[in-house]
Amino acid sequence: MAEAVTALVDSFTDPGGARPAADREFHTPPADDQDLLVDVLDEVIFRMDTTGELPLRTEVTDDGDGGLRVRWQTVGTDALELIGAVPKAVALHELRFGPDGPGWSCAVTLDV
Repeated sequence: MAEAVTALVDSFTDPGGARPAADREFHTPPADDQDLLVDVLDEVIFRMDTTGELPLRTEVTDDGDGGLRVRWQTVGTDALELIGAVPKAVALHELRFGPDGPGWSCAVTLDV
């Protein structure tokens, strides 16, 4: 999950030498794995649009009730160089997230 957040941010920014400026937390309600992934990625996009922040570092833990507790070290979008199209939403078409061999993998399509 944390790697998916990093991949999302890296898909349209160059975090280069940016340093975290704030710590933020987010909690998802209980859901299946794919819905949890969409909830977390949608929250990244929402916060970018509403507060002008993006996560540089992400820590995700199980809340014990089927949801997730997400902790981000964030930076203002003005401190990052935009290098690609800025996503507006996570598409549900062909979404995949789950066990794959010895680890996990995901495939996400972003609407721009």
